[in-house]
Amino acid sequence: MKIRITNLSVELDDERNFEEIISSRLKISQKKIISTKIIRKAVDARRYKNSKIKFVFIVDVEVDGNFIFRDKNIKKISSEQNFSLKIPRLPKILNSPSPVVVGFGPAGMFSALILAKAGYNPIIFERGGDIDSRTESVEKFFRGGNFDENSNIQFGEGGAGTFSDGKLTTRLNDDLIFSVLKIFVDCGAPEEILFLQKPHIGTDKLREVVKNLRKKIIKLGGKIFFNAKVTDFEFDSDKKISAVIVNGEEKFLTDAIFLAIGHSARDTYEMLHEKNIAMEKKNFAIGLRIEHPQEFINFSQYGEDFQNKKLPVADYFLTYKDLKNNRGAYSFCMCPGGQVVAATSENFQVVTNGMSNFKRNSGIANSAILVTVGEKDFKNFGEDVLSGVRFQRNFEKIAFELGGKNFSAPVQTVGDFLKNRAESKNFLTTPTYPIGWKISNLNECLPAEVSATLKDALIFWNEKIKNFAADDVILTGVETRTSSPCRIIRDKENFESISHAGIFPIGEGAGYSGGIMSSAIDGIKAAKNFLMR
Repeated sequence: MKIRITNLSVELDDERNFEEIISSRLKISQKKIISTKIIRKAVDARRYKNSKIKFVFIVDVEVDGNFIFRDKNIKKISSEQNFSLKIPRLPKILNSPSPVVVGFGPAGMFSALILAKAGYNPIIFERGGDIDSRTESVEKFFRGGNFDENSNIQFGEGGAGTFSDGKLTTRLNDDLIFSVLKIFVDCGAPEEILFLQKPHIGTDKLREVVKNLRKKIIKLGGKIFFNAKVTDFEFDSDKKISAVIVNGEEKFLTDAIFLAIGHSARDTYEMLHEKNIAMEKKNFAIGLRIEHPQEFINFSQYGEDFQNKKLPVADYFLTYKDLKNNRGAYSFCMCPGGQVVAATSENFQVVTNGMSNFKRNSGIANSAILVTVGEKDFKNFGEDVLSGVRFQRNFEKIAFELGGKNFSAPVQTVGDFLKNRAESKNFLTTPTYPIGWKISNLNECLPAEVSATLKDALIFWNEKIKNFAADDVILTGVETRTSSPCRIIRDKENFESISHAGIFPIGEGAGYSGGIMSSAIDGIKAAKNFLMR
């Protein structure tokens, strides 16, 4: 007999073995338990009426015999759900060219995987290097070496997410979530991502996962070309895609393109705009990175249990509504035990992001703190669809200049930021941005309205987490690449461009997802829609 227990609550200091806990909950002998499988594990650190920190599980249990349970959280199940992606090998139209995937981030990888599973032998073009050469370029840049505009934290095998925390959380409620997680595990990710409430892989492990996923696609018949930048499209008389031009000279015939360019492919946006492919402006957010000792964040979440080794390093998510100016502020891409990184994709600009390895053991927590911006903020940068791109570039260039024009980042204490000055050298933690830093007034690399909202938000959050915005807490600028500034408009049903047939805009670069999981799912759905045409 197989059953599922939901809402199985286990206090942090409970020293019983897991089967003993389950037998107690089921009120049966431990000998009757054949097997257990954790489906979900979460931490409940809420302190209502001085309650203790708990782990909350969903567990599938196989027991010897048939029992009647009168607990609403215990239900009989027939069998385990199969989440494997079963893609039939469909007959390909005779002599039709292979579909092309542009970009090898999560959306590109998973669309290519589906196409390869179906026998369509996709051709993948990635403007950056493979993961090994890309990592070498990034590490060289961090040490003060030359910047590579095509192989960096934004571009290259695995996409921008490969140099992040490797978070696998999403707000989507989709059956494909577990399928994506299972594929990651098959490619070397730790099995715990299948059941943790907040799964992550970490930059270090994600690099190997990405490499193994590439090998899987190639084994299924896909071909991938690195350092291969798609620079132009060709269309037939009916505005249907007929070819792509790579690196300005080599032509590849195709009748289907999966456009997974990532949110920083500004030159590609410009090319699409010139080709009159339907696009629109999109809101996004900009702001700064804030850093704290990880122990401070752990204590704020776990209290006296903050050093308990059973607990994961703590994170947070904060929001603020500026009713006067109708703007929202929020924390984003919070990286426990990580570091701030240099994330520009263009020369003479400074952009920040956060990154952490699987163990999240740097001792420093960092997060973006952001304010929403939209069309009214872009009005001084043009009226066309690319005005948001120019807006981003403007403040990234200012940050570059404030940092000393050598890719060092401008930094400032919260106390000075709130007082609009740049004087204090008394930092709670040393800035982790790797290239270098210079004390500057970060108000200068943000729009005045954004700075005003961010200051109010910091004061508000300081009431939620005591000393979150203490005078000596360090800020680093500037964070601008939170999501795409453009949306490539597609049909809601078939994922195809509304203006040019054969183009399937997918992932973050198309403006339809945000993060590894939602981008992967977007790529899967687009590919499946293409196959069922």
